[in-house]
Amino acid sequence: MPKDAAVEEFARLVRALKARDGRSYEALGRRLSVSASTLHRYCSGATVPEEFAVVDRLALLCGADEEERRTLEVAWTRADGARRPPAPEPGAEPAPEPGPAPAPAPEAAPEPQPEPVHARVPGLPPERRRRRWGWVGAVCGALAVVGTVTLGAVLLPGKTRERAAEPPAPLTWTVASDLWKNGCGHTYLVERTPPPPPEAADARSWAAAQGAVDGGETLVRVSVQGKSAAAVVLQALHVRVVERGAPLPWAAYRMDDGCGGAVTPRRFEVDLDRPRPVARALDGYDASGQEGRTLPAVSFPYAVSAAEPEELLVSAGAAGCDCRWYLELEWSSEGRRGTVRIGDEDGLPFRTSGAKGRPAYAYDSVGRAWITGEKSGQGE
Repeated sequence: MPKDAAVEEFARLVRALKARDGRSYEALGRRLSVSASTLHRYCSGATVPEEFAVVDRLALLCGADEEERRTLEVAWTRADGARRPPAPEPGAEPAPEPGPAPAPAPEAAPEPQPEPVHARVPGLPPERRRRRWGWVGAVCGALAVVGTVTLGAVLLPGKTRERAAEPPAPLTWTVASDLWKNGCGHTYLVERTPPPPPEAADARSWAAAQGAVDGGETLVRVSVQGKSAAAVVLQALHVRVVERGAPLPWAAYRMDDGCGGAVTPRRFEVDLDRPRPVARALDGYDASGQEGRTLPAVSFPYAVSAAEPEELLVSAGAAGCDCRWYLELEWSSEGRRGTVRIGDEDGLPFRTSGAKGRPAYAYDSVGRAWITGEKSGQGE
């Protein structure tokens, strides 16, 4: 394979790993302990890493399997060989031209030299003695180097060995965070009078365009699935508030004039006003038939796999705070444990602000205008 082609093939494989992971050069570089510009040079083919270890860590971080890692190592070996300059051809050095021979100096009587230690070893020929003592010297030198490195590690505790990158979690998830209760009921806090309410399916783009924030309640649906046939046990669901402030002083806009549903889904309920919010599992209820039936709450632990996904519905309420928060899901699988942090569709924290006491508006579809709750008959 030509030199340029070998380097380009290696760079193509690295780019594919980076694209699969989806993280930025800065984020991946931090995990690999290299700069973003260095990782970019690997992906562009401008530079080939000195060692395969950093590329192997990238492969593990991006979820590559054993076959992909072997292919990547072969490509790196070829690219590394193409990068190095060829060794010079061995040739005989020109012999110096003979000059006039110097006058012979009188020979001095040789001084007596002390007998080397290895010469005093009985039973060994002189050549064996030299080889034996040369080997002993090499071993002693190696032990001295090891001792120096160990002493340095003890005296310099800040210098720790780089930890190998951890493999990715064996599960995946998708998030829907702009849900309306029963598909029609929701309240947004908006700083300025917004346009007419959207259809529920367009809620995310509408809210983003208005800078709207969930008022009083946020509904989140998390779909969790394993990456393989191996079972992944979900151990617990936690809520972590990362920012807490006073409720927004904006008006509240309701997306409906009241609606109801025959089914109340099972869910996790969260009170964000508590100092340490907890996700409490609640039963659902199906009143669509002649006799209502209870929908048992999701209880941890339980397992998911590629063929057996699970949906978690979280209802987070706030009255006295403007809270930004994440969900954290504990998992275990095949001797490994971990926690994944779950945010909105963009990876940002969810946001819920209290709406109590705020002016409330509903949309009058006949008059095509927002009217106060008293005029609409809804009140606060």
